[in-house]
Amino acid sequence: MELSEKQSKNYVDHGDPQESKYTHSNNEQKEYDFVANRPVRKRNNLFEAVGHFVKSCLGGGILGIHEAFMKCGLWTALVVSIIFGIYISYCLHILVSAAQKLCKQLHVPEMSYPDVAEASLEVCPFPSLRRYSKWFRYAVDLTIIIDLFGASCVYQIMIAKTIMEVVENREGSKELDLGRLRLYILALLIPILILCMIRSFKYLAPFSIIGDLFIVICVIATVVYGLRSAPPISTVPAWKDAVGFFEFCGIVVFSLEAIAVILPIENNMKNPKQFPAVIACGMFTVLLFLLTIGFFGYWGFGENCVTPVTLNFPNDVFPTVIKSLIGVMIFLTFALNFWVPFNLVWHYISKRHDPKKHWIWERVYRAIFIVLITIISIVFPNIGNFMGLLGAFALSNMGFIFPAIIDLLIVWERPGLGKWRWRLWRNIAIIFVGILLFFAGTYSNVKGLLKTIL
Repeated sequence: MELSEKQSKNYVDHGDPQESKYTHSNNEQKEYDFVANRPVRKRNNLFEAVGHFVKSCLGGGILGIHEAFMKCGLWTALVVSIIFGIYISYCLHILVSAAQKLCKQLHVPEMSYPDVAEASLEVCPFPSLRRYSKWFRYAVDLTIIIDLFGASCVYQIMIAKTIMEVVENREGSKELDLGRLRLYILALLIPILILCMIRSFKYLAPFSIIGDLFIVICVIATVVYGLRSAPPISTVPAWKDAVGFFEFCGIVVFSLEAIAVILPIENNMKNPKQFPAVIACGMFTVLLFLLTIGFFGYWGFGENCVTPVTLNFPNDVFPTVIKSLIGVMIFLTFALNFWVPFNLVWHYISKRHDPKKHWIWERVYRAIFIVLITIISIVFPNIGNFMGLLGAFALSNMGFIFPAIIDLLIVWERPGLGKWRWRLWRNIAIIFVGILLFFAGTYSNVKGLLKTIL
């Protein structure tokens, strides 16, 4: 998940967390034009917005989706991935629509996800709930932090596995020596620590664009090398079991979810009314890449496939070059992924220190978080279950449950719940799916992670 510097500021420019910025209001009747009142800056057209959407979703998750297909079964995973793509797109639309309604009602030009969460409670028709608006904001912030710091752990394990294979000239195997892998993860501590001392986003952004190019090459290579070793498709299981299914659900949500970047992208559009087209085109593109790697990766590399998908390629010269380049780009984009959650945390903890000493304290905290990420990666070096846990634990809340609650709070009075209270039942259904994924997906993936330390 990667953002431009302007988009990333939507995460951390919260103002004073102790002061209420919103009041219960009926101002939306005054036809406030939130687009016209947005700050003057270079804005993205439809094509550019779709590009940002796709770029934000292309990351570590898509390089491990083939292993998720293996856990679930080929045809079940294919169908469920498409269903999740549609379902996630609808939840993205709900959140953006809620944000735009609040902008009109509150006469605010633009809002971040935490802004929307806080405002939805402050203007809701239930006075007893408004006191919890700040806690709702903190819940969204905390979920974003867990998701993105967790993704940093996934990236560090991917880098270590790639280096291990290239250095030892071995093909990826499920019978991986976890002890040796942990040593490689530990060896990355100092290089990653130095990399993440870079405080300016502009020095890191170019690597994001190059990294996306390598992922496209990786998609093509997966099809080519997968078809070389693919068995008759009738021999590939269409369904495995319930545990594998929920592990798969967590990983596919982790790979497709764009909820944390959707409002920053909308806030930087020339015409936000075109945003449904951004979601449709962007999700179609991301889903196409995901299905390609998932389908051909599992079909071609079978039950012994490993993550990242490049580790399943043969040890010839060209595949080795691809593996090396992917490893380098994941390493460089690690700092991009670390930038957003750290600055969100730093927004809060910096208030506890003398501003004159921020320059040293920021570096101290950067080092502390990198050490913690490395420790977690060493203890749980299981990429598939790690991604599944993040999808089930963090993104089920941020992608499904929170948007449904926000929408329900906003539409309760205007326009109302609709005939037969269909808006209420719709959001209850979304919340139910989120809760089911949260408990079942978290349990199955935690169980898988614990196997790596027992």
